[in-house]
Amino acid sequence: MSDAVQLARSFGAALYGIEAVPVEVQAARASGIPRAAVLGQAGGEIREARDRLRVALRAQGLWRGPAEQGVIINLAPAGVPKAGTGLDLPMCLAIASLHVHRLAEQLGDTLAYAEVGLDGSLRPAHGTLSAAIAARAAGFARLLVPPEAAREAAEVGGIDVQAVRSLAQAVGLLLGRDRAAPWPPAPRAGGPPRVDLSEVKGQRAARRALEVAAAGGHNLLMIGPPGSGKTLLARRLPTILPPLTREEALEVTRVHSAAGLRPAGGGLVRERPFRAPHHSISAAGLVGGGAPPRPGEVSLATHGVLFLDELPEFPRHVLELLRQPLEDGEVTIVRACGPARFPARFLLAAAMNPCPCGWHGSSLRECRCTPAMVDRYRGRISGPLLDRIDIHVELRALSAAELAASRGGEDSAAVRARVVAARGRQLERNRRFGVLWNAALPARDLAAACPMTGAARKALTAAMERLRLSARAHDRCLKVARTVADLAGRDLVDAADIAEAVAYRTLDRSVVPLP
Repeated sequence: MSDAVQLARSFGAALYGIEAVPVEVQAARASGIPRAAVLGQAGGEIREARDRLRVALRAQGLWRGPAEQGVIINLAPAGVPKAGTGLDLPMCLAIASLHVHRLAEQLGDTLAYAEVGLDGSLRPAHGTLSAAIAARAAGFARLLVPPEAAREAAEVGGIDVQAVRSLAQAVGLLLGRDRAAPWPPAPRAGGPPRVDLSEVKGQRAARRALEVAAAGGHNLLMIGPPGSGKTLLARRLPTILPPLTREEALEVTRVHSAAGLRPAGGGLVRERPFRAPHHSISAAGLVGGGAPPRPGEVSLATHGVLFLDELPEFPRHVLELLRQPLEDGEVTIVRACGPARFPARFLLAAAMNPCPCGWHGSSLRECRCTPAMVDRYRGRISGPLLDRIDIHVELRALSAAELAASRGGEDSAAVRARVVAARGRQLERNRRFGVLWNAALPARDLAAACPMTGAARKALTAAMERLRLSARAHDRCLKVARTVADLAGRDLVDAADIAEAVAYRTLDRSVVPLP
């Protein structure tokens, strides 16, 4: 293209939530405008880039017009909000094609996505994986990204990912003068897990509850005094969950990439996430928000574990926001420019003390809380939220003598093998109900999914009457009993399975005795 041509085009992508939308970058010379002007709902980061990109182009020898000449940049479609730094590279390429002969002819089948520094070097931008997915869906043949982001982008497949370190190398590659930069070495595979369930001493009931929660995808609440091992157990929950499938790994990586949490040179996330936000977290920090919308902790924990320690200390209005993602498996953030949807399919593990001082029912220290104080403390967690937690398990603090005498139990690998086997049975059975795990079974399908022996029916009826359980608690007990039976390899739910499931409904009882 000659210098006389006044309009040039390149292609990039704009990230909104975790979705990326292809964007056409149009550039034209503008006499009388001393700087670049950006149109098309450009966010603050894009507007700030105007002078930075001009300096970068001159540093790389790609600005050949008069220093005072201006450029107008239009980002189409104009109705889509644009934010972030991923559009830096396509904007530079569009401007450069106004000055570099033949460059515009090479941009039609290429999508570029990178941040540009003052010296013209390229850095990864948030959401590279989403940009690669958008590029493939739109039919682009080539994707230009920095070397540190190339491995992540290549996980999508179906598009030629080429790495470039600078603006000059990107232009040289497009014109056939340079080769793509090599990718950095892949990060070394992790060694043995940093934590293991065998490190937990005692707490057999809690270890069993962890296994049942992992096998059926059941949310879990641990109740016990300080030092009883609630956090220790929660941090080992991901080690007994099945390995991520490729589809799950892509979704986890996409969320973490959009949040800017992926290490340079990394590919797919291979380990299930574990997120443990402090109880001072804001509503937007927990479920997502901001402008443009960003994923919150519930989305960053997708296909992993969200651990809420000291559950009653979280603001009640923040906890209530968990109800929708626990039911629907996603979060929708609505803004004037449109909704953003984030996945939120996580296993909730929560922990709390039995009372404000933490020692109610303990034999190690005296509790000084009145019954009214205990009731107010537990009342900070609403009934509807508790209804969405299938398993309540009690822990007690072990004495020094008990700790010295206790040995660690089974390691995570042995427990994970049983969990994987139980989930395999669920996949075979629950596929016809449109769900994966027992925790998600709809009420209408419980009778078909959970056939019981006569003794089991009597045991469940007796528990309902004796403990005055609600209809929702009845369904929760049946789902948990189904998982217990799956762990044992049984098709029918028997009375022992019901008894174990009822034992996990501690907070449904009128009195909560702790050993």
